Amino acid sequence: MDSDAQAEILRRLDRLESREQIRQLASKYALALDMRDMDAMAGLFVPDVRVGGGQSGRRALRGWLDDTMRHQFTGTSHHVGTTIIEFRGEDEAVGVVYSKNEHETGDEWVIMQMMYYDRYRRVDGGWYFARRQPLYWYATDLNKPPVGAGKMRWPDREPYEGSFHELFPSWQAFWDRGGPDDGPLAEPAPLEEFIETMRRGNEVHGNRVR
Repeated sequence: MDSDAQAEILRRLDRLESREQIRQLASKYALALDMRDMDAMAGLFVPDVRVGGGQSGRRALRGWLDDTMRHQFTGTSHHVGTTIIEFRGEDEAVGVVYSKNEHETGDEWVIMQMMYYDRYRRVDGGWYFARRQPLYWYATDLNKPPVGAGKMRWPDREPYEGSFHELFPSWQAFWDRGGPDDGPLAEPAPLEEFIETMRRGNEVHGNRVR
């Protein structure tokens, strides 16, 4: 076997190992959050993670998460679902991770459907979250299905819209055209560009790291 073939095998092996390590990040995130281990949670992010309010770093993230979990929820359970991971280079990747969550908050039990748009970075040989951008579809009391507009329904708050569909313009385009699309069929997305092809340059602003 020549050196080029060996290098290609090593590259592909690294990609497989990296993909699995990144996939584990989402499951570790769920366990650490639900068990309220804020040190474990902060350790899943890059050392210079941006937290908001001009703050950055794992210590600041730990403090923000501790305050949020202590004052908003008695208990939580996060269930990781559909996951897509795409690489942007040897040490950068993006991903979409679905999450179905349950929250005990006061005397209500709120269920939520959402996804995260993630950015990952390899630091010193390990993969970490560089950013988790939450995109919400609904949140509501277990016994009150969120039919209609304003699907984000938390106790003591007016209903509001989440951002579950905003990263992907196909959702609004589907409803705007009112019927089957009679335009030309798009070419399949290139390998490692499925998410970015679906985004079509869209961004979502204003959501915190959780």
